Amino acid sequence: MPKKLALFVSAPVIETENGGLILDKKFVSGMALHVQHWEGPITCFIRRGATEIPFGDKFDRSNLDFQIKILDTQERASAEHFADYDLALLSGDSYLDLMSPQVIREAKSTVAYSIEYIYETRLQIISLDKTRSLAKKIYAMAWTTAQELKRRRAFSAARGLQANGYPAYAAYSKVGSSRMLYLDNRMRPSMFATPGEMDARREHLLSGRTLRLIHSGRLEPLKGAQDLIPIAKLLAERGIDFTLTIYGTGSLYGDIAADIKAYGLERHVFLNSPIDFETELVPLTRTSADVFLSCHRQSDPSCTYLETLGCGVPIMGYDNKMWSPLLTESNAGWSVPLGNATAMADKLTAINADRMSIATRTENALNFARTWDFDTQFRMRMEHLANLTQH
Repeated sequence: MPKKLALFVSAPVIETENGGLILDKKFVSGMALHVQHWEGPITCFIRRGATEIPFGDKFDRSNLDFQIKILDTQERASAEHFADYDLALLSGDSYLDLMSPQVIREAKSTVAYSIEYIYETRLQIISLDKTRSLAKKIYAMAWTTAQELKRRRAFSAARGLQANGYPAYAAYSKVGSSRMLYLDNRMRPSMFATPGEMDARREHLLSGRTLRLIHSGRLEPLKGAQDLIPIAKLLAERGIDFTLTIYGTGSLYGDIAADIKAYGLERHVFLNSPIDFETELVPLTRTSADVFLSCHRQSDPSCTYLETLGCGVPIMGYDNKMWSPLLTESNAGWSVPLGNATAMADKLTAINADRMSIATRTENALNFARTWDFDTQFRMRMEHLANLTQH
């Protein structure tokens, strides 16, 4: 018998005057896979509050193959919301979805949670926030600690937990009953690097031509973007034949642009605005990059890791709690101590002199990513949820 599923999601929504909705296109495409792999109706609970959706589009409710129920901006999840559903998957990252153990156990529906950020990452975000005073940071950390206690109690009472990324899976490994690890990304089988592209990259590398570095993402201190130019400057000073192509925007965009000129790096570093992921970034990464330069200091499970590996491009990254275990599992790159730009430049200098090590890791990258493609992730997650309703 088909089971009814309620999903509490963090996707943005804007209601239009004629009753339509503006939704993120990636969210809608992701929901298509949820529907494909779930035997029964699905309803998404989404909170108001968005004022703009950069990659949004207008949708008619009647044309969606799932239902949407809109909650107020600060409306807390309650058992009443999903009383008529067989299972509810709530967001462990949203404090509005953290219900008490008693409510969870007494709910008519099976309750499960998904989680992405770990406690340590939440504290890092607060500590690096330059807009808050010390007093406000202390208050925010105390509040975050209190929410973490609620989070762990809710997870312990829930039937299942889906953890996005190694850090979250490890952090909550002793909490609750049925847990599963997934590595979220947007790579469908048709988007992976082709044999011809892999051969072309290998030939480029082994011929000793220019080492092509790439970086994409938000240009923010939280993401370590401030390290990109110091690394490039060190490589240029050492006479390394390289290019670094950056795609992104953020508070550091202007500083990066200015530093490129100040250090005379125009021949090496190329700064670009964000481009469409599927139609532009993926093809460019597959055909015009040898190594992805990741200065990410946090331990959140950025989609960029798997998506880059799926393009056949190994990653040079800091040893945060996400990249380190992913590197161990995939052998698809290298790591250096967290925040050490000089160590990053040293490692890049070393692998530039050993092109075979890069070529080998390109194959490792693609082989690993193929086992975690977009479609497989959703099928695994839906199967895990379906099994929770059978106990």
